[in-house]
Amino acid sequence: MMNIKYRYKTLLICILLLTFFARCRKNDDPVPYVYVNFYVSLSSPEFANLNSVGGWVYVTGGYKGIVIYRNTQDEFCAFERACAYHPTTGCERVVVEPSGITVTDTVCGSRFLLMDGTVVNGPATIALTRYKTYFNGTTIQVTNY
Repeated sequence: MMNIKYRYKTLLICILLLTFFARCRKNDDPVPYVYVNFYVSLSSPEFANLNSVGGWVYVTGGYKGIVIYRNTQDEFCAFERACAYHPTTGCERVVVEPSGITVTDTVCGSRFLLMDGTVVNGPATIALTRYKTYFNGTTIQVTNY
């Protein structure tokens, strides 16, 4: 009988601790879901920067806009411009730094790698929201479904 009470108390303490730590770590809000599905033609002058590796452009779409980055000759990345740190408050929107390697939220100071969206420094602790990209040689599809 004593063994069952001990296990029950241990399980209850573990659940309470997990709940407490999960709440304490909540620095980042989820970016609200917005349907994304559009195409970008590399032959269009407005997307000429994407014709070389390391090129990037801002496009409308997503929650607060999207930045598309050419990672390699055949790979593109598309990230939500809403900062991962409290994306629903204020005007927080990441901007590409002059280096072309990172993006920064000028309000909270969070920086992210443009190649994969990971956090370089916070206060954000999670990566930027990444959209799926498909490239057929001339056109990029950006989607989240």
